[in-house]
Amino acid sequence: MESISEVHADVPADERAEAPEGVENAETIEAPADAVAEEAVIEAVAAEEIAEEAVAEAVVADAVADEAVVEAVAAEEVAEEAVAEAIVAEDAGDQAAAEAAEAVADEAVAEALIADAVAEEAVAEAAAADAVAEEAVIEAVVAEAVAEEVVAEEAPAAPVKAPRKRAPRRAKSTDVAPAEPVEAPAEAAADAAPADDAAAEAPQTEAAPAESAPAEGGENAAEAASVAAEATEADAETPAESGDGEQAAEGEGGEAPSRGRSRSRSRSRNRNQNAQNQNAQGGQGAQAQNTQGDQNQKAQPAAAEPAKAETPEDDQQSQGNGRGRQRNKRRGTQASSGDEFDTEIGEDDVLIPIAGILDVLDNYAFVRTSGYLPGPSDVYVSLGQVKKYNLRKGDAVVGAIKQPREGEQSSRQKYNALVKVDAVNGLSVDDAATRVEFGKLTPLYPQERLRLETGPEKLTQRIIDLVAPIGKGQRGLIVAPPKAGKTIVLQQIANAISINNPEVHLMVVLVDERPEEVTDMQRTVKGEVIASTFDRPAEDHTTVAELAIERAKRLVELGRDVVVLLDSITRLGRAYNISAPTSGRVLTGGVDASALYPPKRFFGAARNIENGGSLTILATALVETGSKMDDVIFEEFKGTGNSELRLSRQLADKRIFPAVDVNASSTRREEMLLSPDEVKITWKLRRALAGLDPQQALEVVLGKLKETSSNVEFLVQMQKSIPAPTTGHSGGRSHADDNSIR
Repeated sequence: MESISEVHADVPADERAEAPEGVENAETIEAPADAVAEEAVIEAVAAEEIAEEAVAEAVVADAVADEAVVEAVAAEEVAEEAVAEAIVAEDAGDQAAAEAAEAVADEAVAEALIADAVAEEAVAEAAAADAVAEEAVIEAVVAEAVAEEVVAEEAPAAPVKAPRKRAPRRAKSTDVAPAEPVEAPAEAAADAAPADDAAAEAPQTEAAPAESAPAEGGENAAEAASVAAEATEADAETPAESGDGEQAAEGEGGEAPSRGRSRSRSRSRNRNQNAQNQNAQGGQGAQAQNTQGDQNQKAQPAAAEPAKAETPEDDQQSQGNGRGRQRNKRRGTQASSGDEFDTEIGEDDVLIPIAGILDVLDNYAFVRTSGYLPGPSDVYVSLGQVKKYNLRKGDAVVGAIKQPREGEQSSRQKYNALVKVDAVNGLSVDDAATRVEFGKLTPLYPQERLRLETGPEKLTQRIIDLVAPIGKGQRGLIVAPPKAGKTIVLQQIANAISINNPEVHLMVVLVDERPEEVTDMQRTVKGEVIASTFDRPAEDHTTVAELAIERAKRLVELGRDVVVLLDSITRLGRAYNISAPTSGRVLTGGVDASALYPPKRFFGAARNIENGGSLTILATALVETGSKMDDVIFEEFKGTGNSELRLSRQLADKRIFPAVDVNASSTRREEMLLSPDEVKITWKLRRALAGLDPQQALEVVLGKLKETSSNVEFLVQMQKSIPAPTTGHSGGRSHADDNSIR
C-alpha cells in the first residue's frame, strides 16, 4: 500500500488549499455533531500516533538487521582466513602452527555461526516490525476514514460546498480509478453506511484502496493527516497492501483505533521479549553446531532464513527475499568462488612479475618461487586458473601478482594470488595448451649415447663408458654399500654430462642427504641441484622428489633431453614408507606394501621418447647396510633398471677407486649404444676378465687405462693383446690369456 505521505503527494496543491473552506463550513454544524466528529478525529490522531511508533520501530529493526548482516559477513571472512591459514600451516609441515591455526579456525567458525544466527533473528524481527507498521498505518487510514464518515453523516442538510476528496492511488497500478467527488452532505447522509462497511470497501478495489471523503472535522483532522504523513515518510520501505491489513480493516471497523492501539503495544512488548529469548537460544544453538562441516554451517542459516521470514503477507515475503539477496551479494556465494578466482586487474593496480614451479595439490595450487619446497613467498593459484590455462604440476610459470595496497597487509601471513599468466615453460599460454601428455609418449630403448669420457685422468668416467655405457633415456641403478664412493661417482657423471652434452637439462635430486654434501654438490655440479637434507621431515623428501620428476616430465613433453641423478632411491622409499598412509599389508623389514609404488613411479618415468625427447634417471641404491628394509627395497628395484653399475665395499676398504665391480656391472641392449667394433672388443674383454676376481679385474683395467689417453686407444690395445678365442679352452690357455692381458 502507499504511505500516507504518498497520498498527500498525489493531491494537487489547489485541492489541499481548499480544505480550510470545508473546515470553516463545518463549523456551522450543531454541537452534538461536533462532539461526535471531534471524538472520531481524536481516535484517528491516536491511530496515526501508533502508526508512527510502529514505523519508527520498523526503521530501528531494519538498522539492527543491517548491522547484524555486516557483522555476520565479517565473521565469515575471518573464519575463511583462519581455515586457509590452517591449510597452509599443514602444507608447510609446522604441526604446532597447524594446530594453533585449526583452533583459531574453529573459534572463528563458531563466531560466524553465532553472527549468522543473530543476523537471521534481526532480519526476522525487521520483517515482523514492517508487518506491524503496515498494519498500524492501515488502521490509521481506517480511523481517518471513519472520522470523515462521521463528519459527513452529522453534517446539516444546508448547502455546503463539498470539499474535494483526497483519493489515494496505487503507484504501481495502471487501472487507477479517478476519485469521484462527493456531491453534498445530503448525499453523504443518504449513502451513510456503518464504519464496518466503509472499511470493508477499502481493499475491494485494486486500483484505489479505501475511497472515502476527506476529514471535515476541523483543524484536528488536518493535524492528524499531517502527523500521519510525517510518520510514514520516515519509513522508506513501507510495503504494499497486504492480506492481514485487509482483514484488520474489515474486522475491526469503528473499534479499530482503540483495540489497534492496545494490540500494537502488547505486540511490541511481546516481540522484544521474544527477540531476547531467540537471541539467547540462537547463540546456544550455534555453539552446539560447531562440529558440522564448513559448508553445512553456511548452508543451513541461508536455508533457514526464508523459512523464518515466510508470512502470509506477500509483501513481507518479497521484502525478506530482497534483504536476503542483498546479504548474499555482500557475502558472495561459495559456489561461484570455490575454484574460480577473480583475476580482474584494475587501472590503478600495480603488477609484480613472479616466476616459479607450479605445485598442484588437491584443492588448490602454488607457484613455488623459492625452490621446490613451500616458502613464504609462494603464489596462490586457484584450480579454476589451472584448468583455464591447462597448467600441470611441474610447469615453470611466469606471471604477475597485484602489489598489495597500503592497509591491505595484515599481521597474518597471506599468500599473494596469481592474476596473470605470461608464459608456461617458455611458451605462450596458447602454445602450452596444445602439449601432449607425458603418459601418451611412446618409450623406446636408449639409442643415442651419453659419453662420459672427458680427460685421460678421469678414470671413473672412462671405466663407466666401458663396463656400463649410458644412453639418453637410460634407467640405471648405481648399487653401492656405504662409503663406497657413490657420491663421487654421481659428481663425475654430472660433470661429464654438462661438458659433453650441454644441451641436456641436468637435475641432481638429493633426498635425505647430509647438508655438507648438498653444498659440495651445488658448488661442483653445473646443473640444477634439488635437495632435502636428512634433518627435514619425510613429507619434504617426497614433495621434493615428486615435484622434481614432474618438472622433468614437463621438459620431456617439450622435446628436451633431461638427466636426473637421484641419491638415493632407497632413502626415498624409506620416506614414502613413513609418510604414506598405511595399507595394512607389511612386507619383510617393516616395508608397507603401498610405500614402494611412488618410488617405482619415479624411477619408471625414465624412457627414450620416439621422435624426440628423453628422460634419463640414474639412481643410487644402498646395499649391505644391515637393514632388512634396504634389502627389500633393492630387491624391488633390481629388475626395473636397464643398466646397473655396482660398487664394491671390499675394493673401497682397500682404497681402490673407483671401486667398480667390473664383472657385475652391465647395460641391457648395449649393442644399440656401441659401434659394432666396440661391441666386439668389449665382449672379448669381458670374457678375459670373467675368470679373475673383482680386485684383479679392476686393477688390470685401471692399469691399462692409465697407460692410454683415451678409451679408443685402450680398446685398440686390448684387441691387440687379447688373442682370438680358439675352439678348446683349457686351464693353461685361460691362464695364458690372463698373462697376455697383464
